[in-house]
Amino acid sequence: MKGLRFIPSDTRIEFLRIRMATFILSGLLILASVGLFFTVGLNYGIDFRGGTLIEIRNKSGPVDLADVRAKISNLGLGDVQIQEFGAPTDVLIRIEQQPGGEKEQQIAIGKVKATLGDSVEYRRVEVVGPTVSGELIQSGAIAVLVAIFSVLVYIWFRFEWQFSVGAVAALVHDVVLTIGLFCLLQLEFGLSIIAAILTIVGYSLNDTVVVFDRVRENLRKYKKLPMTDLLDLSINDTLSRTILTSVTTMIALLSLYIFGGQVIRGFTFAMIWGVIVGTYSSVFVASPLLLLLGVKREWSGTGGAKVKEPVPGRG
Repeated sequence: MKGLRFIPSDTRIEFLRIRMATFILSGLLILASVGLFFTVGLNYGIDFRGGTLIEIRNKSGPVDLADVRAKISNLGLGDVQIQEFGAPTDVLIRIEQQPGGEKEQQIAIGKVKATLGDSVEYRRVEVVGPTVSGELIQSGAIAVLVAIFSVLVYIWFRFEWQFSVGAVAALVHDVVLTIGLFCLLQLEFGLSIIAAILTIVGYSLNDTVVVFDRVRENLRKYKKLPMTDLLDLSINDTLSRTILTSVTTMIALLSLYIFGGQVIRGFTFAMIWGVIVGTYSSVFVASPLLLLLGVKREWSGTGGAKVKEPVPGRG
């Protein structure tokens, strides 16, 4: 595996030289994302807006999703999601909440049944009201906040508070920019996107911890190397691994986005964006913040022993 490198072993890119420019760029993007959230807002899916869920089974064999989608879309019921559910004969239909209360929801169900006729078996019909959808929004927000707080505690325990703040800042950066992109493009935001955001948090954290681990190692090795050079060295040391992981993950996600169908397209789009901003934040947000927060060399854990200053190189 030593021969598998996307980046030459003698690469010395001065990432921290442009840290002020990347801080400004990230700050502007975060402000823009917050502004879009409060002005344009998210395009909430049925999970968060409420609506009707109908599970059907085709009596004559596998379902023609395109035909079902065409029939339901012509009913004027607003946002409708149709997906295969388990067996090829089973379909899950989600219809957005109709204005006018419970009566209108029942009318919408009646229209669907009249359109599909007796060729299908109705296995489940559920109406998701505004109370349930509000609870889902609250639960999703709590899940993201708990994940970020858990990261804060974990990194603080494993490293030091400067590392913890840097990692959490990178995660918040990634989450806010993802929400901003969904506001800008008005892509549907549902529970699957919450799952994608939590996955992005894990991916970004993994990338950041790899860099931080090399920073900790280099703090022990290079006692006199300026902190800016030490951080640049640590990022360059892990750059090949970072690029390799990002590229291989991106190949899988692009395959899912192109061939995975409409049902998971929102999830995979969020993940593709998350890989991009997660890689960016590990290099240009989390690591430069260590310099800004003044990480201490005394913490590096040599126990006061004299350490011979080695020549900087790739381990």
